[in-house]
Amino acid sequence: MRIVTADERLAEHKGVKILITGPVGVGKTSLLRGLKLKSTLFVDIEAGDLAVADLVVDTVRPRSWPEFRDLACALGGPNPAVAEGGVYSQEHYDAVVGQFSDLKRYDTIFVDSITAASRLSFVYAAQQPEAFTERGRKDLRGTFGLHAREMIAALSELQHARALAVIFVAILEQVTDDVGRTSWGIQMEGQRTARELPGIIDEILTMNWISFDGSEPVRAFITSNPNQWSWPGKDRSGRLELIEEPDLGKLIAKITALRADRVEPQVKAKGGKL
Repeated sequence: MRIVTADERLAEHKGVKILITGPVGVGKTSLLRGLKLKSTLFVDIEAGDLAVADLVVDTVRPRSWPEFRDLACALGGPNPAVAEGGVYSQEHYDAVVGQFSDLKRYDTIFVDSITAASRLSFVYAAQQPEAFTERGRKDLRGTFGLHAREMIAALSELQHARALAVIFVAILEQVTDDVGRTSWGIQMEGQRTARELPGIIDEILTMNWISFDGSEPVRAFITSNPNQWSWPGKDRSGRLELIEEPDLGKLIAKITALRADRVEPQVKAKGGKL
């Protein structure tokens, strides 16, 4: 391990990690249209790409959890904390990176959706030895425990793809607890991943229909919580308004402009060099 100098850190390109949640049919997949398609990789897990069927965009279509893990490893690189031969180890990375064409040409990964990815993970976990007792009976605690570890490890792997913007979309659902209280949350298998997700992702946005002063509803991003709808939201950048236009390209530019505001004065102070 070495120290990353302040100049090196400022010179790094940092991609933002975004989760966009919203009800079915609100147009989350169509947000692809706001991105630079030549440098975007569309990870189509849901097979629900009819709304963007006309877009010229590179696509991968994982049908199993190991396939998704391989992609995450190829994008995030080897994890030195993983034992030799383990998932996300150097050996794993060396074995899978060649399966994909030049990943360096992508600066944005669009994952549709984390809801569907969690289903792949759960199906995988339910078939592993940890999902069964010594007598061969189903062990739901073991299944959900392994599923949570798999999901968090994959998300952490993508989090460490520092130069990449990674956008996850998810279904928004309203949940009622045992005493009748309702809340909004992310639809995915298991509760642990949903609880830990906010600590991994930089930005959490809710895309939904909003009516301003009684006018016709329009789609918008809600970027922080609390908000009057109690929808999920989190803005780590501190750059966004509560309500933003649902255009991913503009949103990412606004977030990353904060970095330019801080770095450029320091560059000038050093005579134009970092």
